[in-house]
Amino acid sequence: MDRSNGYEAVSEEFLARRGSSGTRSTAIGVTEVRKWAITLPRGSSVIDLGCGPGFPITAVLVEEGLQVFGVDAAPSFVAALQRNLPGIPIVCESVLESRLFDRAFDAVLSIGLMFLLKAEEQDRLIQRFAEILVPGGRLLFTSTAKPAVWNDAMTGLESVSLGAEEYKKLLGAAGISVTEEFEDVGENHYFDGFKGKIDTHTL
Repeated sequence: MDRSNGYEAVSEEFLARRGSSGTRSTAIGVTEVRKWAITLPRGSSVIDLGCGPGFPITAVLVEEGLQVFGVDAAPSFVAALQRNLPGIPIVCESVLESRLFDRAFDAVLSIGLMFLLKAEEQDRLIQRFAEILVPGGRLLFTSTAKPAVWNDAMTGLESVSLGAEEYKKLLGAAGISVTEEFEDVGENHYFDGFKGKIDTHTL
């Protein structure tokens, strides 16, 4: 069974395109993740689920002084992250099966992963977000705003987005509130939230 959702098979191409340090500053998502990362207190613990090779996204977290942990199911990506960002704790496991370091985190980041999973697996991933976040802990992940089914550009495998309304419903049921949604130049849709309920008296 391929726990990397097809990415181990195309890892060489992916690493050549996006997983090198030379394209970091201009890579899609870097600006958005940096804006989010700087809102976290320095030293906050952040787990990057589906971290890939560490460039360009995980490196942003490190640069902003966060305590970073990584999880990815593609062995080639894990090896690349260990080269790119030595010393970052990382496990080569499926995010749905991983023990996620047996600890809680101040924040969870998950870029480009959610829609690679089946619908029921996406629900389970949202449950996992809630399980590992401390009260008030932050979450940032991407999917598409509209429900959609398509073939992943690199692997050719089916991708599924449940859409913004369904994601917010599932997140709310898990005790996570979405505070903001936005998109980057690559039309990736971001869900920025925290573990807890929005205090409507302060709005």
